[in-house]
Amino acid sequence: MADFVQNAEVKSAVRTLSTPIEDATTFNNLVQSVIAENPFGCVSYMTAGEDHPAVEKTKEAYTAKFIYQDNEAKITGTGTHRFSSLAGYNSGVSAILADSALTAAHGGVPAHDIESDAFTSTLKCHDPSGEIYMVNFTRDRVAVTSYSDDAIRAKVETWADSVQALA
Repeated sequence: MADFVQNAEVKSAVRTLSTPIEDATTFNNLVQSVIAENPFGCVSYMTAGEDHPAVEKTKEAYTAKFIYQDNEAKITGTGTHRFSSLAGYNSGVSAILADSALTAAHGGVPAHDIESDAFTSTLKCHDPSGEIYMVNFTRDRVAVTSYSDDAIRAKVETWADSVQALA
């Protein structure tokens, strides 16, 4: 029986942020700026008869956390809700805070625990060399994955060095 032979080395690199990204809007603006400004110099491409932009968002999620407290500040409940867009997150947070039935069920007043919220987005990038790689954003880290050319990591790192929120 034939053996599998490795024919490429795929790498990943992670930058852990010293301070988490402040909020969902700042997070979304950062991701959108990469798509709009294309700081890595990516190029559009075609595969299987379908055109793809140089940088495209392949997934995103926004998770909102809530705590419910009674009049003595005792926690009476918690809630976690995940949304597939910033608009859904914003609408969902407002709806949950206004939901009197949910408030009554928890026996306490809801508070949005913004510091515990989580955000994630993945961008698919096409390098001029033909290599496709991913840049993954979370609230507290940025990762570049599925690349083999170290020049790709260097491009992403140079860009990240120039963005205050990614220090």
